[in-house]
Amino acid sequence: MRQAHAEDARTEARRVVRNLLGEDRPTAEILIGDVRPVLGDERTDRTLELALGAQLTRRSAELAAIAALLVGTRELGEGWWSTPRGGKLPAPDEVVRTAIAIEPWTDLTALEMLAAWVADDAADQMWGAPVAQVDLNSWQAEDRFDLPPGAKPGQRLVVHFDAGGRLDAVVARRADEELGSNLDFHSLRYSRPAEAQWSWGVAAGLGPHRLPGESPDPYAREVPAEAAGILRAWAMRHGATREQLGERWETVGDVVAAIERVDWMWRSGEWFGWWRGASALVDDSAYLPYRLEELAAG
Repeated sequence: MRQAHAEDARTEARRVVRNLLGEDRPTAEILIGDVRPVLGDERTDRTLELALGAQLTRRSAELAAIAALLVGTRELGEGWWSTPRGGKLPAPDEVVRTAIAIEPWTDLTALEMLAAWVADDAADQMWGAPVAQVDLNSWQAEDRFDLPPGAKPGQRLVVHFDAGGRLDAVVARRADEELGSNLDFHSLRYSRPAEAQWSWGVAAGLGPHRLPGESPDPYAREVPAEAAGILRAWAMRHGATREQLGERWETVGDVVAAIERVDWMWRSGEWFGWWRGASALVDDSAYLPYRLEELAAG
């Protein structure tokens, strides 16, 4: 049943990415071909350098961020890249050049930070600047923020909850005649760059995503047979099929394709340990022995 939800998500992602980018099944090659005439050769080459520098298990996320930048540049214009953001924030071109994430986005890569910027800027252009930010980990609807001066009953105020994500808060008069607000969860929406980032990542999957100029091919690297055997056997014992896992795990590409097919995120919580081991195998991490020990202990 949970795997059916995974396929539903991919179907929806393909629909969205088709509407935004014109492709049902996006690939890195198609994305780069679309990006180059919009971002220009220099920016395209630099963003690809950043994607190449990421671990293979992160490459899909970096390419999804580039998809957001493509859609955002189409909406906001090329001038977005050279415009300083005010305060201590540089222009996006400077971030591409230095590849340094800035507070409070230091948990993101440079490309992911830029994708968040362009998603928010596109949302502001479409719906206006938000009056407040709320955390949707709490679904409390009432009085989540201080109302701005001049708010009136019935007025709809735009609120930020995620990069490119907005919803409305409706101003209401309470029983004590004080004004408050109620979040309208039905109004939840995302800007097109944010939708592009999500849909590209889901529709294209983990990969393999080979990029131009890579030599040697990182997906052709052979993986340790013993570690691969342990992870395959664990997955078989916990419900993965031979079709999902593939006939063999000889190369990194074999493992990446299998990770994508098993839909581990839609399975039980213990699969997170398997993902940690499989990703360590893909990324040739020194933590691989420890991840295998954790998996066995779990």
